[in-house]
Amino acid sequence: MPTRVLIVSPAFHGIWRSLAVALEASGHEVEHHLYDENAGLVAKARHHLTVELPARLGRSTDAHLAERLGGAARAAVLRTRPDVVVTIKGDVLGEQYWESLARVPHVTWLYDQLDAMRFTPEMWSSLGGVGSFSHTDTDRLRSAGLTAGYVALAYDPTFEPGSQHTGGVVFAGARYPQREELLLRVQAAGVPVVAYGRSWSKHPFDRLRTWDLHRPDIPSGRELSRGDAHQVMQAADATINIHGAQDGFTLRTFEASGIGAVQLIDRPDVSEFYEPGTEVLVYQDVDELAELCRRASLDRSWGDAIRAAGRRRTLAEHTFAHRASVLLELLD
Repeated sequence: MPTRVLIVSPAFHGIWRSLAVALEASGHEVEHHLYDENAGLVAKARHHLTVELPARLGRSTDAHLAERLGGAARAAVLRTRPDVVVTIKGDVLGEQYWESLARVPHVTWLYDQLDAMRFTPEMWSSLGGVGSFSHTDTDRLRSAGLTAGYVALAYDPTFEPGSQHTGGVVFAGARYPQREELLLRVQAAGVPVVAYGRSWSKHPFDRLRTWDLHRPDIPSGRELSRGDAHQVMQAADATINIHGAQDGFTLRTFEASGIGAVQLIDRPDVSEFYEPGTEVLVYQDVDELAELCRRASLDRSWGDAIRAAGRRRTLAEHTFAHRASVLLELLD
């Protein structure tokens, strides 16, 4: 039966939009509330001064965020009177937001690890059903008595692959120390790599808004929209996906293969979703990564076969429509 669904979500990468499209395709009526959208210069400046700057100075912003963001999210629930609420992440919204959902069937989708978010174990029971991208966290939530399921991230098939080929190797994402070290070592091995993102960009504005003047000596580009990132990954000889010690698979895991890129990933357990060597390429050290980059640049037919196989598998099993159906099964 079609239902009126409210998606309460961060603006992050437009995940909410992809989920909304999938739900609407199933006949549901969908509204959304983006709890952290800072539209316009005034809102962005306020966010920098009231959230990012205090956090840099070691001051907690939890109460401020819960009052401002959580209050607006509660108001959205009251205004729309949905049959179902799907909250994506939502750890900054505060206890009063979750209490406001007590009489509404709701489910929460987590794309970050529990220990990296503001949720306390005492709050878990307020989340309704929970879909987590982490097997470990799913087990923890189930052990605590919650209705929880493993719901990985996904690809939005409304994004169509392009036909341009620019060559080279790319990375699109945030700059963390292990990522910086890996890309520097790959570059030192003679592989031309370009990193995209606000924390890699050498543009003065990006240095200021990341509160960080340092940039590694790696060719870089500014932050890309989701669609532009897809096209950059697809047009390159290969795109690198770096997880490090993170549990759960990033959105890029499914987007890179879905858009038809040659994906180089550091997780052998990606075999849960893709066949290594056929649909994605797995590396375990810098030497192996550099060698795979060189082969992807030299052997286009080999790379094209991986592109086609990865995209085919993604469309068959790893779209937002697949994930939406699992999420709704977890409603509590």
